[in-house]
Amino acid sequence: MSATNHQVKLPALYMRGGTSKGVFFKLEDLPENARKPGPVLDAILLRVIGSPDPYAKHIDGMGGATSSTSKCVILSKSTRPDHDVDYLFGQISIDKPFVDWSGNCGNLTTAVGPFAIAQGIVDKSRIPQNGKLTVRIWQVNIGKTIVAHVPIQNGEVQELGDFEMDGVTFPAAEVQLEFLDPAAEDPDSGGALFPTGNLIDELDVPGVGTLKATMTTAGIPTIFVNAADIGCTGTELQEEINGDLTKLAMFEKIRTAGALKMGLIKSAEEAQKRQHTPKIAFVASPQQYRASSGKAVNTADIDVCVRALSMGKLHHAMMGTASVAIAVAACIPGTLVNAAAGGGARKEVRFGHPSGVTLVGAEASLVNGEWTVKKAVMSRSARVLMEGFVRVPVG
Repeated sequence: MSATNHQVKLPALYMRGGTSKGVFFKLEDLPENARKPGPVLDAILLRVIGSPDPYAKHIDGMGGATSSTSKCVILSKSTRPDHDVDYLFGQISIDKPFVDWSGNCGNLTTAVGPFAIAQGIVDKSRIPQNGKLTVRIWQVNIGKTIVAHVPIQNGEVQELGDFEMDGVTFPAAEVQLEFLDPAAEDPDSGGALFPTGNLIDELDVPGVGTLKATMTTAGIPTIFVNAADIGCTGTELQEEINGDLTKLAMFEKIRTAGALKMGLIKSAEEAQKRQHTPKIAFVASPQQYRASSGKAVNTADIDVCVRALSMGKLHHAMMGTASVAIAVAACIPGTLVNAAAGGGARKEVRFGHPSGVTLVGAEASLVNGEWTVKKAVMSRSARVLMEGFVRVPVG
């Protein structure tokens, strides 16, 4: 029997943001010794989610045993000028006892503004009776500003509406997000949009071979390769990749080699403790396929096919931060993503993913011979699924 029967109750909300969901906390509601990443906070969040779980089910926790549903968010009134809320994101490992703090979750970013408004982090005097409220978010993990335009109805956050997004079952209210200056989020990358200085690199992958790769820090550090170069089509659904252990091992080798090339890690062993970043994605020219919902995606509906892996598995739709990376790379001539999309200059891209289609815009320009990105723009939706307390065993 356990030596203790004590559990603490922590106020929390369980929220969906985009195609992800997670447990949201106000910083002030956490124990004083658990208000920043470290052993105490990590232990609490692991227990909240139910990790590590050798059964990969998260039966004894709030997680969903996928990268999209094993997440925690901690929010507080911003200490930075001209910002409303500080946003700290933790990606919880499913089968290992660690929390990855190395990046952001673009999908859950959608829920940050609504949470901050509803939970009193944003001053009530700023909330209109109807319309949209602009919430400026400081993303603590990556040191970047994100602007959310949150719909307000009758003085409260509007959650329901007719905005539909592939990968989410029901329509909801649209939340527009602007990721300002989204490049070089990771200081380890040297602060460059393309850390290697190249739009396309020859990436030597032990046990795989040499692959053409576009590696960028936009949105989140991401490695793009051509689907055909790795024996894929770019139209795969989750089961085709996640049920193939050989392919998953190949993707991890590519991810590790890319992380080393980008300067994100110093040794291959470090990749195991940095599962959240970088992401690995593969691209192909537009093709017709049937999405996981059964919906037909036609060639004319999309500019490019993209599939991406998160935490070692093919994502069921597309990560929000990876969507930023896709848009930025697609809008810069000379990258693999731009080539797969047909080449040429563009300001937005409509890409096909396992759940359907997503549209993302990006403002990229060539300044003194180097590409820079002012912002990337996308729309998502968010909703509170449950609110109250989460119980955490202690001792």
